[in-house]
Amino acid sequence: MTVSPPDPQTPQPGMEAGPHNTLRVAAVGDLHVNDQSSGGYRELFERVGDDADVLCLCGDLTNYGKTAEVENLLADLRACRIPMVGVLGNHEHECGQPEEVARMLTDAGVQMLNGQAYEIQGVGFAGGKGFVGGFGRYMLSSFGEASIKTFVQAAVEDAHLIENSIRMLRTERSVVLLHYSPVVDTVVGEPPEIHAFLGSSRLAETIDRYDNVSLVVHGHAHRGAPEGATNRGVPVYNVALPVLRTLGETPYRVFEV
Repeated sequence: MTVSPPDPQTPQPGMEAGPHNTLRVAAVGDLHVNDQSSGGYRELFERVGDDADVLCLCGDLTNYGKTAEVENLLADLRACRIPMVGVLGNHEHECGQPEEVARMLTDAGVQMLNGQAYEIQGVGFAGGKGFVGGFGRYMLSSFGEASIKTFVQAAVEDAHLIENSIRMLRTERSVVLLHYSPVVDTVVGEPPEIHAFLGSSRLAETIDRYDNVSLVVHGHAHRGAPEGATNRGVPVYNVALPVLRTLGETPYRVFEV
């Protein structure tokens, strides 16, 4: 897999393309379109088709999950000329209608992932929103009060949903889309006190059970780091738009898978 950096003058070492035909995968998250936005991301969606074959949308595409916000997003999204795959973020849940947000995006041509799996030109796409809970030895365990156990059970069920989507794929190369981070590496830069609310090692443990996962992309951590890896070495990239803006002018990151 190779990574096309935001600045074409800055090479990314150590990511060599394999002998197979590659698929150019662009990824971005955390657009946070509001109900006053108009045309703010049309250029992004027009431009991405020149640089990539598929666009991954990693959640928090809207501010509150309002219908008007989704409509503003879709007005720009219609400019995209390549297949799109997406997951919801926590912000899409704020208004209590995540199913409606997902339906509107699906009707607009985005293949939404919430335990589902898709194949595009020989590359599999799996994933879902993910959930919080912390990392490594600091990951919250199911112990103590019933409310804590309920919280942890929700995280476990979410990880199982994502695992089911990965298991469905029969492709040698696969991309996992998340909103929350599976590794602490890509949340470093955020206050340590909130790391547990930015992702969970349960997601990485799920990913590492499958040899065909080539790449993981996520958003959510606006002040996090751009790159990390699971324990097995699967590359993980934080493609939240505020992070991408620190890397260069391109409002998405492109990978060759």
